[in-house]
Amino acid sequence: MDYKQVIIVRADLNMGRGKIGAQSAHASLEAYEKTLREKPKWVEEWKEQGQAKIVLKVNSKKELLEMFEKLKKLFPTALIKDAGRTQIEAGEPTAVAIGPVPENEINKFTKELKLL
Repeated sequence: MDYKQVIIVRADLNMGRGKIGAQSAHASLEAYEKTLREKPKWVEEWKEQGQAKIVLKVNSKKELLEMFEKLKKLFPTALIKDAGRTQIEAGEPTAVAIGPVPENEINKFTKELKLL
């Protein structure tokens, strides 16, 4: 079975490339740590397979939060809210990361999303 980590970023915030990178990194690390605690075998397999990650986009806060609410019941999932030090208001949700999780299971939920 193949594993990957999925990172979903809000496109409507018009974040700069550096900000997107930072928010994606926060999300990736938090989801990884959660998966390590809850599903260590998934992390082990994912690492052996090269740590695949995919970054996708949604176009609204509503879409991001709906994805988070749906996926957190099924997989180790992290919701990132900005600290408000630069471009974005404090507490504003910017990204969600899932897993690493089995690719065939997460694809059922993310196949309609576009690459960032």
